[in-house]
Amino acid sequence: MYARRRRAYFLLMGGCLVLFVSAWGFVRLWSVPAAVAMCLVAMVIPPVAAMIANRRGPDDRWWDDPSGDPQSDEWWDELDGKRRPDRRERRDRDGEQDRDQDRDRGPDKDGPGGSAP
Repeated sequence: MYARRRRAYFLLMGGCLVLFVSAWGFVRLWSVPAAVAMCLVAMVIPPVAAMIANRRGPDDRWWDDPSGDPQSDEWWDELDGKRRPDRRERRDRDGEQDRDQDRDRGPDKDGPGGSAP
């Protein structure tokens, strides 16, 4: 895929150079407006060539595709917010928070028997 995109890029850029050189080399002798028009067309070609050269092909790996390393993929998914913690992890974390809150509250002020009158 990369070779096809590279070939297309060089063909477009070669066409751009041919247009520019021929416009001011010999077309200007017959028609200056035609030479200017050729230069305007040549001016549009480089950005189009860059877009074609940087386009993602159907077989190309993209920056957020899985790499095949499960630990790395899991880590990146968690950083990107794509993966939520498993239920067990959430339950364990919530349980720890509940225990921390109980410990911070301390013993009941009313004593073991219930509420005060």
